[in-house]
Amino acid sequence: MFLITGAGGFIGSGLRYLVQRVIAIYLPVTFPFATLFINVFGSLLIGIIYALSDKTSMLNPEMRIFLAIGVCGGFTTFSTFSLDTYSLVKDGAYLFVSLYIFASVILSIAAVFAGIWIVKSL
Repeated sequence: MFLITGAGGFIGSGLRYLVQRVIAIYLPVTFPFATLFINVFGSLLIGIIYALSDKTSMLNPEMRIFLAIGVCGGFTTFSTFSLDTYSLVKDGAYLFVSLYIFASVILSIAAVFAGIWIVKSL
C-alpha cells in the first residue's frame, strides 16, 4: 500500500507542477490562481473518487488509495496554500489574503460535494 500511495503521489506531484507552470504562463499575477485551481479541482476529483468507490465496485481499495491518497494527495497543495497565505500577509495584501482563504476553503468543499453529486446523478 505504501508503494501504491507513493506512485500516486509521484504522479499527482508531477501534475501539480505542470498545471502550476501552465497557469503561470497565462495568468502571471501575484494572486495564487494556480494553487486555488489545483485545490478546487483536486477536491472535485477526490469527491468523484469517493462517490465512485461508494456507489459502485468500479474501484477496489488499492485503486481508491492510489487515486485519493496518492494522486489527489500529491496533486492538491494545502501546504502550498499555507505558504501562499503567509506570503500575502507578509506583503500586506490583506484583501487578497481574505479572498484567497475564503475562495480556497469554500470552493474546495463545494467541489467535493459537486463530485459526489456528479457521480450520484449518473
